[in-house]
Amino acid sequence: MLGIAAAVLFFIAFLLNAAGIATNDVLSSTNVMLIGLAALALHVAGVGGARPARGWGCRR
Repeated sequence: MLGIAAAVLFFIAFLLNAAGIATNDVLSSTNVMLIGLAALALHVAGVGGARPARGWGCRR
């Protein structure tokens, strides 16, 4: 889920940059891109996955 959110944030950052929309410092294209990178890093780390990781207590 965080991977999809990162893709959406990257697309928004691209649109802000390509259109040259002047926003305040909080919603600049660079900040949106950095939030997308943080979401992507969390996705790669396994946070927000659909399936929980198998722990030590699972036996077959």
